[in-house]
Amino acid sequence: MIAVRNLAVKVGAFSLRDISFEIPDRAYGVLMGKTGSGKTTLLEALCGLRHASAGTIELAGVDVTRRKAAERGIGYVPQDRALFPHMTVRENLSFALLLRKWDRDAMDKRVHELAELLGIEPLLERYPHGLSGGEAQRTALGRALAARPEILILDEPLSALDDETRQEMYALLKTMQKQTKVTALHVTHSRAEAEILGDLIFRFDANDGVRRVELERGESE
Repeated sequence: MIAVRNLAVKVGAFSLRDISFEIPDRAYGVLMGKTGSGKTTLLEALCGLRHASAGTIELAGVDVTRRKAAERGIGYVPQDRALFPHMTVRENLSFALLLRKWDRDAMDKRVHELAELLGIEPLLERYPHGLSGGEAQRTALGRALAARPEILILDEPLSALDDETRQEMYALLKTMQKQTKVTALHVTHSRAEAEILGDLIFRFDANDGVRRVELERGESE
């Protein structure tokens, strides 16, 4: 579960106030908003990269408002992917596991599980500069999922992809969420993307807060 209650964040002259919303366990929530509305600032506050001046953040039943980023159990895919350019795909996928001191056999097994799930097994020895946009996004997703987080946060992960690759990623994200049962928050400015992926859709505005948007595709899946 992701539960945000009356959250306030201030960054220079910009501020978010009284932000509240909730995503149930194992649901795929999508947050829509215009460019510059503060979506990334909100995500960074959830991840512990920005200080919350008021309100609470609860993840998987735990109040993490004052916890450090590394203690929140979040897998984060930033908008620019932030892959380590000097590391291979294998090393990028292994990075979080090395930090957590996983043993080599368990780490190798997890990397191959992720590579199989994401369809990047032939790419494990490549470096980021040799990847297509879709391949890089799959790698970034795998790195975020490596340590089996309960919460996955994605900041406009498909915005730089062409239409064909974006359609492939829609299918992959649905498969990933079904298999991992992670609770996800996905930020986008695309209503079509929100309706394809989201179990719940929220519209975000820095002045008006967050409000639930009813799905328009018949029944939610």
